[in-house]
Amino acid sequence: MLKDNLVMLRNLHGFSQETIAEKIGISRQAYAKWESGATIPDIEKCGLLAEIYGTTIDSLIRTKPMEGIGAIPPAPKGKNIWGSVAINERGQIVIPKGVRDLFGLTGGHRLIVLSDEQGIALIPDKAFMANMKRAMEMMNKKIDEP
Repeated sequence: MLKDNLVMLRNLHGFSQETIAEKIGISRQAYAKWESGATIPDIEKCGLLAEIYGTTIDSLIRTKPMEGIGAIPPAPKGKNIWGSVAINERGQIVIPKGVRDLFGLTGGHRLIVLSDEQGIALIPDKAFMANMKRAMEMMNKKIDEP
């Protein structure tokens, strides 16, 4: 729900109620009522809140509980949190349908597996190759410059 997201996002960003209220031009008490669920902001104020918190209005007003974790904060704009998947005995996972639909993934599509010390990411091979091509072009361009 909106009120839970407002509390989570404000705390994650280290803002006080007063700071957020000032940023959107309302009183601290009005903002506190949004966080308590006593009232809700109009669409304009939701837009300002989404901008301040770097998310979308849609993500701001929805709460997606994640299995085994509970409520999670809205993802940053342009990012998604799809939930969790289980790895079977053969190391296979099932990619959530929403992800498959969004990226047009069907049987036979190839994914590139990337990782860092925090986790792994799967990227469609065509997108990965396009990004690598752009990176190489930029690198070659810098080498050619005096």
